[in-house]
Amino acid sequence: MDCKTAQNLLEAYLDNELDRASARELEAHADTCADCSARLGQLDELRRALREPELRYRAPPQLRERVRAAASSSGQARARMPAWTRLAAACVLAFGAGASSIYMLDSTRAAHEDLTHDLFAAHWRALAATSPVDVVSSDRHTVKPWFAGKVAQAPLVRDFAEQGFALAGGRIDYVGSARVPVLVYRHGQHLIDVFVLPIPASLPNTAQREGYTLTATTLGAQPAAIVSDMDAAERARFADLLSSPSAP
Repeated sequence: MDCKTAQNLLEAYLDNELDRASARELEAHADTCADCSARLGQLDELRRALREPELRYRAPPQLRERVRAAASSSGQARARMPAWTRLAAACVLAFGAGASSIYMLDSTRAAHEDLTHDLFAAHWRALAATSPVDVVSSDRHTVKPWFAGKVAQAPLVRDFAEQGFALAGGRIDYVGSARVPVLVYRHGQHLIDVFVLPIPASLPNTAQREGYTLTATTLGAQPAAIVSDMDAAERARFADLLSSPSAP
């Protein structure tokens, strides 16, 4: 893929409108092209910034006072209205409150969708790479120190080889513009990514894409997300191991 083609696909990629093959091809190009990677990061930051509540306009105190005064006058007038008119006004207010609730719900869903998209994309990118790990080791005492200095807080690292989930190593990946540690495990032929996320994390309990499943869990005191193609029973067992308070 060349830069011109990639630039034309960046917005569709962020909106999750590309098929899996095209998305992987774009990600592979962005990994080797500094200009396209920077542009992708800028578009992602702009998309997230536009959802910030600080962008909402706050009415000045004078306007609020005028609205209160008008509401008080309207309340006196409504008392003299026929019953059917008061009912119509109540319906309008209820519709407005409902629209506000829908907007808040849509904002939450959008945040979930953004994070979910990034996690699946990172997992698929790792599967397509020469190696899905940056530090190859089954020794947690090797993997945990490797993260030191690369992320704000090195994650808890545990090995579950005896239970069938062997630690393969770890890597640094990107979720949006944030660097996050990823623990990599193997279970039979399955590769498992455990993304250790910043707090707070806007994450759905579960999501599915292209035969892969995302499952929200915890690792130590941090929220985490499992992404793999394991079946439901295996995912549940692995999530229980990760969230267990007992030491490995």
